[in-house]
Amino acid sequence: MEATASSQSQQLRDAVASIEQTAQGILDTRAKYHDSTLADLYDDTFMPADLRKAHRENDKAVMQAYGFDPKLSESEIVAELFKMYQKLTEKQ
Repeated sequence: MEATASSQSQQLRDAVASIEQTAQGILDTRAKYHDSTLADLYDDTFMPADLRKAHRENDKAVMQAYGFDPKLSESEIVAELFKMYQKLTEKQ
């Protein structure tokens, strides 16, 4: 049991580190476009390719942290998050 808790703790630390790294990648990429507003950067038509890639990498890290299949649709992700929320609130 103790080894499992230790393993889970390490997995959590790894997930947090991965998300932090990819989130920093987003910030670093956005910093390259200091003359652009957030509205400019996040315009779906004109979003820089490197910023879109940084967000995809972050999405992947978050999905992995939650144990979600990366092929889930946005509505499926929301449904899974609500299920998790229900489980958490039922315990209280």
